[in-house]
Amino acid sequence: MSTRSADWDEAAVRDLHAELVELHGAVGASDAHGADSDADPGEGVRQLLTTILSQNVADANTDRAAESLFSRYDDFAAIESAPTDELAETIRVAGLADTKATRIQRALAAIREETGGAYSLAFLDAMGTEEAKEWLTEIKGVGPKTASVVLNFHFGKPTMAVDTHVERVSKRFGLVPESASNARAHDVLDATIPDELTYPMHVLLIEHGRTHCSARGPDCDNPVCERYCDCEWC
Repeated sequence: MSTRSADWDEAAVRDLHAELVELHGAVGASDAHGADSDADPGEGVRQLLTTILSQNVADANTDRAAESLFSRYDDFAAIESAPTDELAETIRVAGLADTKATRIQRALAAIREETGGAYSLAFLDAMGTEEAKEWLTEIKGVGPKTASVVLNFHFGKPTMAVDTHVERVSKRFGLVPESASNARAHDVLDATIPDELTYPMHVLLIEHGRTHCSARGPDCDNPVCERYCDCEWC
């Protein structure tokens, strides 16, 4: 029987993390370097655009769309100024191409306007996590998951990116209320997971969702599910 949401204090989360590590192995440190300007100043922007491409599509198609996008256009200015229908055709393999093309150009315009002409997200590094997330999510089409991917993976900020695996496992374990929206799940997990465990817990919850706690026909014969899960198969 799972620990219910009211009982998830820091010690309980650390226990869950330890048991997930025991089952799946330790997670290495994030590659986040903490400041967009420390390396390629456009790398954070590239990650934002790639994450927009990844919305509601398989990883393989995201990779193909990103390769097509960044090989066709010389720079971010060219992407922003491209005819939207041409851009949509370039990223067609990612699905929802017209919508994603508009979101990409809208995001690039917002960044350029914020910086006075540069395509860099370095300014987010100086912001607190919530302020940075608020800035990103004010761009129509950039939700909390997309913002959290950029902020956690690129800037090392402690905010959980809640994909379908993280949301499903978190609800089955009682970390997040079953009725919570995806946006609410982000808020709950950010408040519950200790900052230094945000990235490893993200990776471990995804791994557990893929290998054991799948949406249909999960494999509950493992010590983590036996202790924490409350799904109908356990």
